[in-house]
Amino acid sequence: MAVMQRVVKAKTRKGKKVLVTREPQLIEGVKRPLFLQGRKCSEKVRNVMKDIYHLKKPEAVKLSQKNDITIFENVAPVEQFCKKYQTPIFMFGSHNKKRPDNLVVGRMFNYSLLDMIELAVDYIEPMSEFKGQKMVMGTKPMLVFNGPSWDQSDELKQLKSIFVDFFKGEKCEAIRLAGLEHAISFTVTKDGRILLRSYKVLFKKSGCKTPRIEMEEIGPRIDFTLRRSKLPTEDLMKQSCRKPKELKVVKKKNISTDGLGTTHGRVHLGKQEVNKLQTRKMKGLKKSVTEKKAERKAKKATKQNTVPPVA
Repeated sequence: MAVMQRVVKAKTRKGKKVLVTREPQLIEGVKRPLFLQGRKCSEKVRNVMKDIYHLKKPEAVKLSQKNDITIFENVAPVEQFCKKYQTPIFMFGSHNKKRPDNLVVGRMFNYSLLDMIELAVDYIEPMSEFKGQKMVMGTKPMLVFNGPSWDQSDELKQLKSIFVDFFKGEKCEAIRLAGLEHAISFTVTKDGRILLRSYKVLFKKSGCKTPRIEMEEIGPRIDFTLRRSKLPTEDLMKQSCRKPKELKVVKKKNISTDGLGTTHGRVHLGKQEVNKLQTRKMKGLKKSVTEKKAERKAKKATKQNTVPPVA
């Protein structure tokens, strides 16, 4: 059977702009997450998705309707939703007798599934339970991963990568001290639980230039447990992390940077004849008439000594 490829062509200017925005970009913007739920969704999972959606606003899309999706058996509906709303990350909540309070986080590459990990929501204390001022919408958080367990298994390594993509926000060229006001902490305990905590950073007076830092928990407080996972192959992961040629830094010859960020350059010079260097530029340093006469006599004497005798 011949496979028919459908080429989508825009009929209007607006349609053309939409297709251009959906093409691969050299510099990508913020990764927008998609929040959706299955046939059944427990109150725990709804609270988790609601609070994480609040942290990700306004760069997030949340679907209110329920969907008849079993994501590990058939991921095609989720891929269609991600392509429709241009969301490369998704969070899917469900609840059933076999897997209660179920949450799946995953990523897309070219609008097909890259990886996903299933988590069980053991405990949640939503933002509404915490008193005090909440974070301003769109604040870029600091991500803290506590403990060496994050690098000890493939599943936790991939989950760490997903969390970084999910919460990192916009790329910043410069950092302002007052902008470091929100921190999200991820901890893996000895019994395998994953703890998510959210803090507001408070700058107190310290009597010097550097302020005294205090952390105030603002919620949500969530405990997860790992369940199933679908990890990508090495080739697919390499392909998804590949950078285009235009963004690769061209190495310049004879220029290096040390650990402190100082740039060093190496200059190559030809052979230098120190005897021929012009050193006397001032009038007071110029040779006198007697010195010039003495030099001429010395040159004549050397010439006479070097002339061979006539046979």
